[in-house]
Amino acid sequence: MPKSPMAEAIGYALNHWKALERYLEAGFLEIDNGASERGLRPVAVGRNNWLFVGSEAGGKTAAILMSLCATCKRVGIDPLAYLRDVLERISTHPASRIAELVPDQWRKIRAGPDQGESPSTSAGP
Repeated sequence: MPKSPMAEAIGYALNHWKALERYLEAGFLEIDNGASERGLRPVAVGRNNWLFVGSEAGGKTAAILMSLCATCKRVGIDPLAYLRDVLERISTHPASRIAELVPDQWRKIRAGPDQGESPSTSAGP
């Protein structure tokens, strides 16, 4: 087969045909991995910055905060509003109800029963 860009693309498609059809068999799969790549972009962009976190504990703290912010964005809430609210309330919040402070539960509580549970619900302070 010739080595033109078009021939290489066709060869790639033919060699990976089974994988290319996979999303047709399982309706929950996306046709592309754009969402995954967008989710990993901050990791790639920040990789050099993390060389300067100062210590292993600092790196661990940065990873926890980034994970928390990513979760907030995934469930449709402003990470700053979430962190501000939780940090203001955590010292007096009952330990038996700590699950209310995770981002998805926090969003549901802030939305109230009449506003539904769509991810686009804004939950400001």
